Amino acid sequence: MPADETLHRSWQAAWHALGAAPPASLQAELLAAYGEAQRHYHARQHLGECLALFDTHAAEAERPAEVALALWFHDAVYDVQAHDNEARSADWAREALRAAGADAAAAQRVHALVMATRHDALPQGRDAQLLVDIDLAILGAAPARFAEYERQIRAEYAHVPPEVFEPRRRGILGRFLARDPLYLTPAIRAAREAQARINLRAAIGAGG
Repeated sequence: MPADETLHRSWQAAWHALGAAPPASLQAELLAAYGEAQRHYHARQHLGECLALFDTHAAEAERPAEVALALWFHDAVYDVQAHDNEARSADWAREALRAAGADAAAAQRVHALVMATRHDALPQGRDAQLLVDIDLAILGAAPARFAEYERQIRAEYAHVPPEVFEPRRRGILGRFLARDPLYLTPAIRAAREAQARINLRAAIGAGG
């Protein structure tokens, strides 16, 4: 199935399950956001990978439609110069859900899920854990995809000189490596934890 059709089916199914109806333009707006020129990793490839992995693990979710929509919105705003991307993405999600007729509680839960992708605290609750594990699944990707991911991240921060970028990047990856376990969803941990630790150790040891 073509990637665009897969994305569209995911979008339609999530809103249908939620019992809400967004404007036809909303999906196009989000896809345009993921296609912005400054994005190299936080782009449609990442969105597609997240949604495909969610399809595999949807049974792990308590509220699958909310997790799916949180994935759609989790990188909706991505400005490498800003520090509030998750908050702005979460606000967009909450406003969109309310405008589409979702109840306030569901909209707030999706907002909280998007905020969990700040990765500044361990996620609480099965849905947040699943969402964060999917967002971080790239850390446990096959070595070639992980290497591509590292190049994509560097491209997004091409304006940052190496002497600044490299220690900061090692610090970020080191904090993920220090999590034990890294993945809190058992099926994702079984599939990706070991490779993630190999990838992270290699990246930190390589200086970037």
